[in-house]
Amino acid sequence: MLYAIIFILLAGYLIGCIHGSNIAKLLSGVNLKEVGHGNAGASNATLSLGWKYGVLVALIDIGKGIVAIVFIRLYLVNFESFTLNQTSLLLYLTGAAVILGHNFPIHMRFRGGKGTASLIGIFIALNWKLGLIAVLAFVITSLLTNYLLIGVGILYIIFAVTALLIEPTIGPFIITLTLLLIALYLHIENINRMRLGTEPKVTAAFKKKR
Repeated sequence: MLYAIIFILLAGYLIGCIHGSNIAKLLSGVNLKEVGHGNAGASNATLSLGWKYGVLVALIDIGKGIVAIVFIRLYLVNFESFTLNQTSLLLYLTGAAVILGHNFPIHMRFRGGKGTASLIGIFIALNWKLGLIAVLAFVITSLLTNYLLIGVGILYIIFAVTALLIEPTIGPFIITLTLLLIALYLHIENINRMRLGTEPKVTAAFKKKR
């Protein structure tokens, strides 16, 4: 069990370090850490480079979340000794490791993105029906409020509540709650800007023509 946990955490973290922002930099020559609000994620890519780059970064970051969960699920199939409870916990640990890798990548001096796109991929891979419902709620909330931040909060809350209600043990809920707290910490600047009325609105992304 210990060796499996170490492997899963390491594999998840390294997969999380694969950043869509790096591909955007190769194609555009723009380092997302040096423009906009300095976040290496899809929202800053959209605001700084246009919606096409935003979609590209989002797809890569969502994809790595899906790949990580599918890969570890296949890996765990080889170990009949793991119970359903243990498998559930290990998959959520994988998701947490991916988000930590995305948020604190070693090759970016531990200053990466904020994990929203990766969370979407992880949620869909864990439970695609509930994951898609959560994504729909995220999109609708973001559009209605005109703030991506509020949609992100709804996404994390649904993820945590889902883990509490459908998973066999409390472990996954604790993991999702920890991820929610990390997300709140990473979004402190966004929260402050929203209070001041200077946080970019969702409609600003549609004004980008590139």
